[in-house]
Amino acid sequence: MNRSDTTTVAGPVRVLVADDEPMIRAGVRAVLATDPGIEVVAEAADGHEAVELVRAHRPHVAVLDVRMPRTDGIEAAAEIRRTLPGTGVVMLTTFGEDDCILRALGAGAAGFLIKSGEPEELVAGVRAVADGAAYLSPKVAARVVAHLASTGAGALAERREAARERVAGLTPRERDVLAHLGGGLSNGQIARRLHLVEGTVKAHVSSVLARLGVDNRAAAAVVAHEAGILPPPPPEQR
Repeated sequence: MNRSDTTTVAGPVRVLVADDEPMIRAGVRAVLATDPGIEVVAEAADGHEAVELVRAHRPHVAVLDVRMPRTDGIEAAAEIRRTLPGTGVVMLTTFGEDDCILRALGAGAAGFLIKSGEPEELVAGVRAVADGAAYLSPKVAARVVAHLASTGAGALAERREAARERVAGLTPRERDVLAHLGGGLSNGQIARRLHLVEGTVKAHVSSVLARLGVDNRAAAAVVAHEAGILPPPPPEQR
């Protein structure tokens, strides 16, 4: 099951936090506690424990540090997405872990946050992933695109051209949906922006993923950023 098939969570968003540093876990818990609609149900000190606690508690979202002992966050994310697809994964990264971000993307993580980012981003990211959206911190999105451009895959201009060619195969409505995916919106939010029913948006998202040849919304969001497709601002910001 893809996160694109999920709906808005009813009741508190149940979260697991995994980091091998107790102070980081405490900080993440404290930030999430500022939102009364989020409940931290378990904490883990490594990836192996995180997977076991996800199985036990079935949280809506698992917030995983990339680097942890025994099983790292990327391996844990892949196992969680394989065996417990109802739990979305948010990765906590640092600026020095661009390659890890790409590996986590391949493992099915739907959210990427920089540890040094604003606390509000953590709450927004958890809520977005719980609602079935992808959440790329703007800093993360920029780093991913820059890192891809610096690899053997080609220069930034070539990657942008390749992304535009992939997007060219989409219908105008699918392009609209992709732009909002790049903005981290959930199906319900996209439906309201585009004045569509949520079921129609869900179908468009599935089509976009298939046409782009990607497995999840976060990967589609990266394509949107590479292609330079951004959603229009909300009406109140125009």
